[in-house]
Amino acid sequence: MPERKPLSFHVPEPAVRPGGTPDFSDVTVPRAGSVRRPEVEADPESIRDLAYSIIRVLNRESEAVGPWAGLLTDDELQQGLRDMMTLRAFDARMQMAQRQGKTSFYMQHTGEEAVSCAFQRALDPGDMNFPTYRQAGLLIASGYPMVDMMCQIYSNERDPLKGRQLPIMYSSREHGFFSISGNLATQFIQAVGWAMASAIKRDTRIAAGWIGDGSTAESDFHAALVFASTYKAPVVLNIVNNQWAISTFQGIARGGSGTFAARGHGFGIPSLRVDGNDYLAVHAVAKWAVERAHRGLGPTLVEYVTYRVGAHSTSDDPSGYRPKDESDAWPLGDPVIRLKNHLIQRGVWSEARHAQREAEIMAEVIAAQKQAETHGTLHSGPKPSARDMFEGVYAVMPPHLRRQRQQAGY
Repeated sequence: MPERKPLSFHVPEPAVRPGGTPDFSDVTVPRAGSVRRPEVEADPESIRDLAYSIIRVLNRESEAVGPWAGLLTDDELQQGLRDMMTLRAFDARMQMAQRQGKTSFYMQHTGEEAVSCAFQRALDPGDMNFPTYRQAGLLIASGYPMVDMMCQIYSNERDPLKGRQLPIMYSSREHGFFSISGNLATQFIQAVGWAMASAIKRDTRIAAGWIGDGSTAESDFHAALVFASTYKAPVVLNIVNNQWAISTFQGIARGGSGTFAARGHGFGIPSLRVDGNDYLAVHAVAKWAVERAHRGLGPTLVEYVTYRVGAHSTSDDPSGYRPKDESDAWPLGDPVIRLKNHLIQRGVWSEARHAQREAEIMAEVIAAQKQAETHGTLHSGPKPSARDMFEGVYAVMPPHLRRQRQQAGY
């Protein structure tokens, strides 16, 4: 027998750790407008290259260029900017509320606002999102009341979910926002199952599943792709690659596939990568994928290349695993600033109007917060009744729950 060297165990490492110089040399950013736009009916095999590039619309001069540009009017772009600014102001106030002890937990969206806000504007009424905990922009862009969102965060007497969910785990059937699950990757299989049911019923509604880069390592991710491809489910499967899971960099979950989008190839699913900080590009790709699903052409896998600027949550300290100034070096910039600059370049916006709009939005958010807090916060004011835990579980309450409710004094 030949003498063999001892085996070594491989653990991927990020390019830099705290104290080092941020390094995004592995992120290849193509020229804006350079990636082709295929027909919606394109065969998955003919667009394999789109899983390895990054679709971009806004160039360095804030111009919209290329085949994915031109889908939105000035009014629609201004509304998109307002959605993102509202989400950012909402985040700031709720983060502060958590630090003040008014809620136990919060998760910000800083740097990722374009992904959910632009995607929601591409959906039809009745389409259903199966989100994770960082897609509140879907609700903001669909007009869901901020007061209700805040009451859910505070778990107060007006909490739409009656205190039965963790803060920020919203739910709104009317706004196409399926109840958030804290279990990783379940959103994908739920979205595929819902989409299959819609097709079986001969309905017209499609589903959109959401997952983070880290959660793609879960088995549910792969199971969802099997069923989506086999049954050509009318679903858009979204991977938000914000570079970091809770404290591990995206390379841990990505493995040797090169990109997350490329994982769709093994299942015959058309797969694209898009600049997640480019509102116009996100909307254009979302519209393409949504249209594909509505035409009965099956699933699409989309990877949004973005960056989580803040902590994973209020329970996390990112300075323990990445350089403090890493977000400043991110090559795709800030989605709010990029859309603002594009509108200025088009001559329909200005720095003065932007500052005024910021003040107006913050005033609206503060007013909503004051209204929500009249109904209570985590440690003060009225709470949902314990009786509520028995309601809304079954269409008709079974005898054992009625007995438990009586034993509890309700």
